[in-house]
Amino acid sequence: MLKKEELPDCPVATTVQLIGNKWKLLILRNLLVRPWRFNELQKSLEGISQKVLTESLRSMESDGIVIRTVYAEVPPRVEYSLSELGETLRPILDAMQAWGTEYKQNNM
Repeated sequence: MLKKEELPDCPVATTVQLIGNKWKLLILRNLLVRPWRFNELQKSLEGISQKVLTESLRSMESDGIVIRTVYAEVPPRVEYSLSELGETLRPILDAMQAWGTEYKQNNM
């Protein structure tokens, strides 16, 4: 997790730093629905590389947004889900979805 002094002064810049790339937003979109396994996420995000998915998930886990759960099974099973902090992003993504829907309806 980033320290307070490592974050930008601007709250919008802080949000963008934490979730502001294409892949993180799409991962969050999926995790808002349910927990996902790594391969499921990769298949659902056309064009994402294994490296970028791994880096994005690790970054969001480090920032406290995503929880990585390892199940003691054979073979091992790992699921990613939103933390309580991650759930607080729901209104932001809902607003983005609503804006995108309205834009497509009125400008296409």
